[in-house]
Amino acid sequence: MTDTVPGWLPCSDRAIGRGDPLPGTAGLGERWLLVEIESGWGRHAFFDSDLDPALGAAIVSRAEEAGMRPLAIRRTRLRAPQRRDQSSWRWALVDCRPGRESIRWGRVDDPAELLTLPLDGSAGEPSDAPIYAVCTHARHDQCCAVRGRPVVEALAASHPELTWECSHLGGDRFAATMIAFPHGLLYGRVLAEDVETVVERHAEGRVVPGLLRGRTALTTVAQAAEASARTATGDDRIDAFRVLDEHPHPHGWRVDLRHGDETLTVEVGERLSEPLLSTCAATIAHPVREFVPVSVDPA
Repeated sequence: MTDTVPGWLPCSDRAIGRGDPLPGTAGLGERWLLVEIESGWGRHAFFDSDLDPALGAAIVSRAEEAGMRPLAIRRTRLRAPQRRDQSSWRWALVDCRPGRESIRWGRVDDPAELLTLPLDGSAGEPSDAPIYAVCTHARHDQCCAVRGRPVVEALAASHPELTWECSHLGGDRFAATMIAFPHGLLYGRVLAEDVETVVERHAEGRVVPGLLRGRTALTTVAQAAEASARTATGDDRIDAFRVLDEHPHPHGWRVDLRHGDETLTVEVGERLSEPLLSTCAATIAHPVREFVPVSVDPA
């Protein structure tokens, strides 16, 4: 199905109707800087909030120059006066690289202190508790609020200390989007009734393959290859596969994955979709890149 009439349905509904594939749609994010910004967020949480815009821009630039993805977070269920009276700012440094997964938390009394925060993983207190963040960034896309709000409410009801609302994670059309740290497992089309399964599986060192868009520390090609390998083997362990190599060729990609004592060769095809409106605000349809599973074989 091709989008022809802008805005006739929310982007997430259109994506479901088209059957847009999830695997390989998690943008790259090996390391993340999470900053608590409790105020309302405009289209960009760091530029359009109670933070001074210049300071917000400097925090984003500093994180990106260090190879990190910045993400605004806030607690759910806070009343407006609590959000306006924020007097300290929690932050977290998250490393999602396989074998290096870690979360370190800290707090500053002045957000300007974030400009001198060491970003090398030495600052803050290490934490073994996971972080579950759900995009509720309404000003970025209405689907993030409409579909994200029930999900974050369900999470907060049972896991309040682990749950955060977050700013844009990418892929509005896959709302509700949810990420599990420290592994950087980005999920899409999550429903409120799915959250306990995601949390339970994560605690067991497993994923929910049908909702997984990819692991952000991997390239999108490797994400798609891992999804194919999970389907072929039925292995849902988070660390079941290790990427050995990626080889482009005229018809797509060959990705070698280590799986236990064997090496799997995964063939991944690539295509452009029909022109589509990828966000609720989009008015011009463009094709997007999609991955096609081809084969999974022992090397």
